Order: sequence, then C-alpha cells, then structure tokens
Amino acid sequence: MQNNTVTKAGLYQTVIKRILDVVLSALGLIILSPVFLILCIAVFADDPGPIFFAQKRVGKGKEHFMLHKFRSMKMSTPHDMPTHMLKNPEQYITRVGAFLRKSSLDELPQIWDIFRGKMSIIGPRPALWNQYDLIAERDKYGANDVMPGLTGWAQINGRDELEIPVKAKLDGEYVKKCSFGFDLICFVGTIGSVFSSKGVVEGGTGEMKRKNEEQDKK
Repeated sequence: MQNNTVTKAGLYQTVIKRILDVVLSALGLIILSPVFLILCIAVFADDPGPIFFAQKRVGKGKEHFMLHKFRSMKMSTPHDMPTHMLKNPEQYITRVGAFLRKSSLDELPQIWDIFRGKMSIIGPRPALWNQYDLIAERDKYGANDVMPGLTGWAQINGRDELEIPVKAKLDGEYVKKCSFGFDLICFVGTIGSVFSSKGVVEGGTGEMKRKNEEQDKK
C-alpha cells in the first residue's frame, strides 16, 4: 500500500505535473498575449528601456537560470539585490511598476519560463543566486530539489511578510505534500492573494513578525 502511494506521488511530480505545466503555460501565453502587448507598451512608455527584466535565480538542484519579469523598477536600480535589501525601495519603482507589483502582473513573463522547463506553476519561489540564507534554510527541507514555481504554499501564507526560516519551512511542507490536490489548493489560494494583494510588502521580509511584536506591545 505504501509503495503504491510513493509511485503515484512520483508519477505526478515527474510526469503529470510537467505535462500540466506545458499545456497550461502554452494556453496562458496565447490567451494573455493581448495583455502582454498592453503591458509592454505601458512599461516602455513610463520608463524607456528594456521591457523585460532577467535575473539569475536558483532552480531545481540549485542550478541557476534566468527568470523573467516585466521591468517594474527604474534603470538606475542596483542589479541582483533583493528588494528588502534596498534602502527606501519605493524610490526605484516606476509608476507602472507599482501597479504591476501590487497586482503581481510583473510575474506574467514567467509563464514563458514555465513553458521552457525552468519553472513550474506551483512550487517554492526561486531564490536569488545570492540569497545564501534562504538557500541554506531550504536545504534543510529538500526544497531546493524540486522545480521552483510561479506561486506556492509560502506565497499564500504570507509572501513578502514571512521571515526566511518560516518561508523555508513552508516550502518544505510543500515538498512533503506535493500532489495534484495540494497544487490546486495553492493555485486557488493564489487567486485570492493576488486580488487582495495579501502579503505584498516592498522590502518587507519579516514584516509579519514585526507586526505581531508591535501588536503584543499594545
């Protein structure tokens, strides 16, 4: 009985999940092509320069790949630096970029990264190549051994507000529970988080803990 469960889980993670990623990302690229066009024009008109932003991230097995986003920050922004490490990050965000980040529309180009096999729809968010603390924490839970995702369990449970150890632990929970049903829960939860902008905090890593501490002091 136990072997059958393992076999089913392995089949989903290694075969079915990838098939779903390819089919759904292909459909997404086609259906959302008018949205892509509008956003491309808006990004360039607001701050002339490259429309897309490519950044080195950590993929499955800690192999590096280039993740793509709509550029939401000014050309003068320091490269390869997490937003929470920037001093006053709001000063670097363009007007269109603020909307893109709040609505998570800046993440849409990652549909292409999913289609080309560097990401999955659901999985731990790919860390920056130099986020050594997050990478090390994820090693404890095997979260670096699965395909990173456009969204995941940690994203619907706090997102930017989570401290790194908490985020890594949630990523570990995803690794243990990975299945079609759990991916569906993450997908549906993401829709609610996007519409409410839940957990989106510029430079807000650990913001949830700070809020709780402030609340305890009152």
